[in-house]
Amino acid sequence: MAVKRDFRDKVVLISGAAGGLGSAFARRFAIAGARLALLDLDLTQTQALAAELEAAGGEALALACDVTDPQACRSAVEEVVSLWGGVDLLINNAGVTHRSAFRDTEPAVYRQVMEVNYFGSLNLTQAALDSLLQRKGLILVISSVAGFAPLYGRTGYAAAKHALHGLFDSLRSELLDSGVDVTLVCPGFTATGIAFNALDGDGQVTSHKQSTVGRVATPEEVADAVYGAAVKGKRLLVLSKVGKLTRLVHKLAPGLYEKLQARSLRSELER
Repeated sequence: MAVKRDFRDKVVLISGAAGGLGSAFARRFAIAGARLALLDLDLTQTQALAAELEAAGGEALALACDVTDPQACRSAVEEVVSLWGGVDLLINNAGVTHRSAFRDTEPAVYRQVMEVNYFGSLNLTQAALDSLLQRKGLILVISSVAGFAPLYGRTGYAAAKHALHGLFDSLRSELLDSGVDVTLVCPGFTATGIAFNALDGDGQVTSHKQSTVGRVATPEEVADAVYGAAVKGKRLLVLSKVGKLTRLVHKLAPGLYEKLQARSLRSELER
């Protein structure tokens, strides 16, 4: 059984911190008394978030970091370790998606989605692993329902999220008895900016309107659930009734699930 974790005065490093989910995670762990290391490409927004947290009595550090660059990840982690001594919780949250049919999607789009969603998490985890091992920390990965089930019109996104499960489930086995836990989180549809910045098949922001299934969660709801999972060191957190039903139906009747989700989301790719 995982040890129940207390995040007061612990160092929490969050990638994609300026986005809807990232900022919600930062605020939730700040309430728990954590020190927040905030990483994002958008330094201005990240600094604004850090200032907000500090004004509320917290401790926060804003750093510009491109998670697709291994050296940038190492430099960011080194700065955090230099300031606060180490990393207790790494939240791999940075991500990008696309909405485009496979036949209309350029290989460069697949590479970009994989670089951010998969290699970004890999790069930052490798950079922070020594510190996490020293402090018996937690690696938390924001995946998706698309990490275990197909998602119409997002073949690249689903591929990257599936890859995350392969990587981090396997890493967990390498970390047995090390004191480091690995938690995979699979939100469903959530009201964040990722939907509005989705790429089209040519790499530009898509004009396809997003379709959703079930109730769209708020970032704060996801952050509360993620905090609870982090405290308990859970292996897997699947959010929403739709997400849990998806996991069950896809496991028991994958052909039926493919037809149902295609029927629900096919209109997204229509102009």
